[in-house]
Amino acid sequence: MTANGNIRNVAIIAHVDHGKTTLVDQLLWQSGAFRENQTVSERVMDSGDLERERGITILAKNTSVLYKDTKINIVDTPGHADFGGEVERVLNMVDGVVLLVDAFEGPMPQTKFVLRNALELDLPVVVCINKVDRPEARPDEVVDEVLELFMELEASDAQLNSPFVFASAKKGWAAKEMVNDGKGMEPLFDTLMEHIPAPSGDPTGNTQILIYNIDYSSYLGRIGVGRVINGTVNINDMVTIVNIHEPGKSKNVNISKLYEFAGLDREEVKEASVGSIIAIAGIPEIKIGDTLCHPESPTPLPFSKISEPTLTMNFIVNNSPFAGKEGKFVTSRQIRERLYKELNTDVSLRVEDTESTDVFKVTGRGELHLSILIETMRREGYEFQVSKPTVLYKEIDGQKHEPMEAVTIDVPEDFSGVVIQKLGSRRGELQQMSTSKGGYTRLDFMIPARGLIGYRTEFLTDTKGNGIINTLFGGYSPYKGDIPERPQGSLISFETGEAVPYGMYNAQERGSLFISPGTKVYAGMVVGRNARRDDMEVNICKQKKLTNVRASGSDDALRLVPAEILSLEQCLEFIADDELVEVTPESLRIRKKLLNSTDRSRAKKG
Repeated sequence: MTANGNIRNVAIIAHVDHGKTTLVDQLLWQSGAFRENQTVSERVMDSGDLERERGITILAKNTSVLYKDTKINIVDTPGHADFGGEVERVLNMVDGVVLLVDAFEGPMPQTKFVLRNALELDLPVVVCINKVDRPEARPDEVVDEVLELFMELEASDAQLNSPFVFASAKKGWAAKEMVNDGKGMEPLFDTLMEHIPAPSGDPTGNTQILIYNIDYSSYLGRIGVGRVINGTVNINDMVTIVNIHEPGKSKNVNISKLYEFAGLDREEVKEASVGSIIAIAGIPEIKIGDTLCHPESPTPLPFSKISEPTLTMNFIVNNSPFAGKEGKFVTSRQIRERLYKELNTDVSLRVEDTESTDVFKVTGRGELHLSILIETMRREGYEFQVSKPTVLYKEIDGQKHEPMEAVTIDVPEDFSGVVIQKLGSRRGELQQMSTSKGGYTRLDFMIPARGLIGYRTEFLTDTKGNGIINTLFGGYSPYKGDIPERPQGSLISFETGEAVPYGMYNAQERGSLFISPGTKVYAGMVVGRNARRDDMEVNICKQKKLTNVRASGSDDALRLVPAEILSLEQCLEFIADDELVEVTPESLRIRKKLLNSTDRSRAKKG
């Protein structure tokens, strides 16, 4: 085995909002990847619209910088637990990681998850304590917490001696001590060069390239992103595609386009050697987990095991009275093709056909994971309906088990009581409670995954927007018992028509409305939240009767409470088992599965 000393392959891993993408921005700038007069937006690696809008990384992305004649390939990974499959996959593509930890928040649930994966693969770790210039930063305590986390995860002696670097990614500096020494990101670059080993492999052996990611270009088509494990690869080489799960389905193909990463761009190259992270175009059959081998020795490489998904929902062809009016792709064939296409790039997703040709069962890692798929599809012009998310149960040793979530909550002390009470009623168990600097209390819970469905909006209301909630899959545990249903029922439109202020004025006394005057509604559509537990039909299309008698005060303007416009996630959290969310490019509507009130009454009676 020979090490390729001119390359370093590094992944940046962290909890959400700890500054990974901002750090990559600075590494790109200070390595000279951009011209001085080049206009570059903040968080340049978050290229997707949804990533920019939400301020989170959804897909792992590759870039590279040149430092002292060494090419450093960098993978920016997601920090949200729902996209942990992206992290699990790319860690096999690198030779070391930078673990980024917020100097105030310290190690969080996802920090533990990504670090555990890195330690299991025996990857060297460089710990970077970020945001040390925050007014409430506590870097000394965070260093101790990180070391405790290493010990809890049974790290080796070498891993316990991981170097620490202190940084302010936003201001563009890193240092071995907690003071800015004016060297910019140079101390971090030097630490990476010193502690992350060069990739090794057999440059004279038979070619083996493992594909970790799939990109798409309207010009080039499907692009496979992978790493050269052994041998070298040249343009026009013939290789054999093999997958370790389907070794009998091998196929010979030609490599017509070969790229390496340079800054934010891909540059075309004629050959690539051991350790290089490359992009290959011109192979339409290529998919994640494939190995491109020398035809004389088609030996597939093992692909990392991805954690199982825990949440499922049905995607259904829209059959509401307004079906087909706003969407471009509405048929079961179009929806099915789009869902199965997503499997090519999302290894954490599962899609299954059901007995009905109009219903598809989609399983993912969490509500955010599934809602991102729904939002992406509606922006592409798809129209469909989705059911309430439900958890996947397992039977272990003859006993029913359910997925659990490890929940970490930071709230001001005044709100800790209501959070403990609400999660307790949802079968949550308080594991630990600690008070940090700044008057915040940290609460650690273990709670069934179904107990969190519908809780996030309630949490923001209970904490007046001051609370922060983070979750991580915590394995399977025996079934914890029933959880009370949502405390409020639905307000359901009595007839089809247009919502008018007079009808809405009478309806708003029953609860809060989700629609504004002028909104077109249909019978069986949910138009608001009832203050009581039961569902109630309201006639929001009711017009005021005209008379020739003018009474005092009858013409006063009606005062309507502003509508509670729900986001996609809030719709998914609100709906009951007998309700659906109708998703179109222009609208989000909640409806009853049975639109006819008589049918609903019969179904309720059994």
